[in-house]
Amino acid sequence: MAIDITVPQLGESIVEATVVKWFKQEGEAVSTGEALLELETEKVSLEVNAIDSGVLVRIERTAGEDLRIGDLLGVLDDSAEVEASDSDGAAVEETDSQEDDQKQSAEGTTADTAASEQSEEIPDDRVTPVARRMADEAGISLSGLEGTGMGGRIRREDVERAVAARKEQAIAEPTGTPEPSHPAGTNAGATGETRESREEIIPMSRRRRTIASRLVEAQQTAAMLTTFNEIDMSTVMTIRRRNREAFENRHGVRLGFMSFFVKAVIGALKDFPELNGEIRGDTIVKKHYYDIGIAVGAEDGLVVPVLRDADRMSFADIESGIRQYAARAGEGKLSLEDLRGGTFTITNGGVFGSMLSTPILNPPQVGILGLHRIDDRPVAIDGEVVIRPMMYVALSYDHRIIDGREAVQFLLRIKSLIEVPAALLLEV
Repeated sequence: MAIDITVPQLGESIVEATVVKWFKQEGEAVSTGEALLELETEKVSLEVNAIDSGVLVRIERTAGEDLRIGDLLGVLDDSAEVEASDSDGAAVEETDSQEDDQKQSAEGTTADTAASEQSEEIPDDRVTPVARRMADEAGISLSGLEGTGMGGRIRREDVERAVAARKEQAIAEPTGTPEPSHPAGTNAGATGETRESREEIIPMSRRRRTIASRLVEAQQTAAMLTTFNEIDMSTVMTIRRRNREAFENRHGVRLGFMSFFVKAVIGALKDFPELNGEIRGDTIVKKHYYDIGIAVGAEDGLVVPVLRDADRMSFADIESGIRQYAARAGEGKLSLEDLRGGTFTITNGGVFGSMLSTPILNPPQVGILGLHRIDDRPVAIDGEVVIRPMMYVALSYDHRIIDGREAVQFLLRIKSLIEVPAALLLEV
């Protein structure tokens, strides 16, 4: 019996995915629960597993193709006769395909010029959506392309080759204009190279496209401002140094800076609840729970897993949760549930050496705190200049519902909680 392999439900608000790769090829046997292919969504990558044992008899969508929920990915046959008839079936399918091609060729030969011009448009099932979009943007005719995908399907790579070939042809053809002079030390004139010929075209992954659109959306839809301050990290660094070994022995995880800031953010959010809200239409929603997103760098871009009910978590719980998220992000194993929701975000550019930055909001959230590297700097304390480990912090906020006064006071509250952290009730 033929079993359709379709794009599964992908989670909250996610309706599209892109095929990353197939783990199986046509004709291969698969077992129940075995991974068939990998899909990439705007948030995570996930595997599609076989719901029954059988043979993968047909692959409908190949790497790079964009899909929607319910779209057909391939066909699995769980009948016992599939293995024996597989090669014969493939031969019959190929023969049928050749006969169809010959028939279409004959029909095309007898068609008039107008009909030939109309046949420039290839049916959708012969071209991947990504390839069609790239061809339209580049002005490439699909009718002259030879597809390398399954069944001769035209893929993204086929269009890229056509674009590159057109550039090479343009370089080779004389233009009738004198060659431009080149600065000393370049060999463009001698080799015929141009800047375009030395460019590499790399399509964005779905996640990178989503990140790009979300960042633009945040800047276009929110009245985003950023306020800054600096924090003396002396006391926190002393606490960490004195309690590091005991904390790790007791909880099995290292005591980092992030748990202090998560606790401080929650304390400040309780004092200024607007920063823990969002705008829904003409209403303001204040959330009396604290799901704190922690920005984590992954191979394909930034992801923001969420510590749920972080106000109920201990320092050890926070540190352990962040470490687990970072490990899963590095392995590409974050789930949709890990990334869903969030009421406020913390991002730490300091781990990459950033001294100062203006973080961008993570819609629909209205606040994000940016942390930066710690530097020894001279500061004036009680009329004397001393050297202290200082960190610049930045709060970006949505001015539509948060005034500058509240934003500044929110950041000052975080500063006071970090510099005098007794109120954070550190559990060591």
